[in-house]
Amino acid sequence: MDLNSYLKDRQQRIDAALDRHLPAEDSLPERLHQAVRYSVFAGGKRLRPILMLAACEAVGGDTERVLPAACAIEMIHTYSLIHDDLPAMDDDDFRRGRPTCHKVYGDALAILAGDALLTEAFILLSGMAADTLQAEDACRRAMHIVARCAGSRGMVGGQVVDMESEGKEIDLPTLEYIHTHKTGALILASVQVGALLGGVDEAAYDALTRYAEAAGLAFQVADDILDIVGDQELLGKDVGSDEARGKATYPALLGLTGARQRARDLRDLALESLAEFGEAAEPLRQIAHYIVDRSF
Repeated sequence: MDLNSYLKDRQQRIDAALDRHLPAEDSLPERLHQAVRYSVFAGGKRLRPILMLAACEAVGGDTERVLPAACAIEMIHTYSLIHDDLPAMDDDDFRRGRPTCHKVYGDALAILAGDALLTEAFILLSGMAADTLQAEDACRRAMHIVARCAGSRGMVGGQVVDMESEGKEIDLPTLEYIHTHKTGALILASVQVGALLGGVDEAAYDALTRYAEAAGLAFQVADDILDIVGDQELLGKDVGSDEARGKATYPALLGLTGARQRARDLRDLALESLAEFGEAAEPLRQIAHYIVDRSF
């Protein structure tokens, strides 16, 4: 398969759905909705919602029914980036090559834009059963998965431990906690929800969970590496910022060579988990390679 064509096609579908589901820029309060759309349409790769669609495809599901949940996961991801960039956290001036939300709209509106996106995500998730004819039980389970992975037991918890670990020497288990929660949790939710809404059986669900756990951790290991060796123009943000802040990273703990090997090992674990899947899971296999080999 042509992964680039696949990613471009799915990204276009997701962007069109996001445009439909987000409040219009001219709806009150206008400046808030402008800030929301500025951040959502800042050029993201849409990896998480694409993984959700790919997981649905892998189990023979209808991706059209999964699109609202895919938009919800992207809204939550974008809210996390808006807040992550704030002066109280990472204090970043650029994201995806553009000034960050708080640099354009101010700190207060950036906080509220993130809050709005998180809430809009659960509007979509809570309305799926009626809007997409999904089974109510599957929709409830999907919403529970997303809430768990986004909150203090998932992404938010990982962010807290990440901040508390700045400038400190930490061990590998603590580093893996940070990465599997701050970054890996939403990737896990994406795959699990896509599979669940696609009508997955228990064995396939467990296998896709293993895939997502390995791929999610590999994604953050690769991000750590790119912060050292990546092209700043391609990345759209400053490189070397992790080291400057004393952040806990795989290269800092294992060295660059060790971090690269860890990323490859995780990719192989992800691929092994798909051994019983057929051709329909090929996008997931290719995305596992892309996660490790990407340059931005």
